[in-house]
Amino acid sequence: MPRLFVAAWLPEAVLDRLEALPRADEPGVRWTRRDQWHVTLRFLGDAEIDEASAALARLAAPAAQVELGPRVSRLGRSVICLPARGLEGVARQVVERTAGIGEPPDPRPFTGHVTLARLRHRGACGLAGAAFSARFPVTEVHLVRSTTLPDGAVYETVAVRLLG
Repeated sequence: MPRLFVAAWLPEAVLDRLEALPRADEPGVRWTRRDQWHVTLRFLGDAEIDEASAALARLAAPAAQVELGPRVSRLGRSVICLPARGLEGVARQVVERTAGIGEPPDPRPFTGHVTLARLRHRGACGLAGAAFSARFPVTEVHLVRSTTLPDGAVYETVAVRLLG
């Protein structure tokens, strides 16, 4: 079974700005790539694509306005990210529609973010605290297959659901 998640992708203009952030080579910091930058609405884990796609097709959420920032921050012990606000309602509905698919939904409140780096044996990196803000509309969500490779995960959209 493929490893799946539901996500909102960032527009090209925001990706361009993120890519311009300074990401120095630092021990214990593994930077994510442009093709990996998204906001995860729900991680499904190992699940059937057809079943997950059918559940996503029943989603009836309105389009959302997302705000990134205002600063690069830390989430938990090992994630450097940009906070993302505005997708809470969409995420709640995604969880409701997909609750019986894949892994059980995370019981913690939704914390929208874009992962920029993962830390190993270190408390922070040079990018933490950098100012960054962006606003953009989200008019669709994607069912994404994740394939883990030695140089990082590769993501492939397998279904799209329009919002609104």
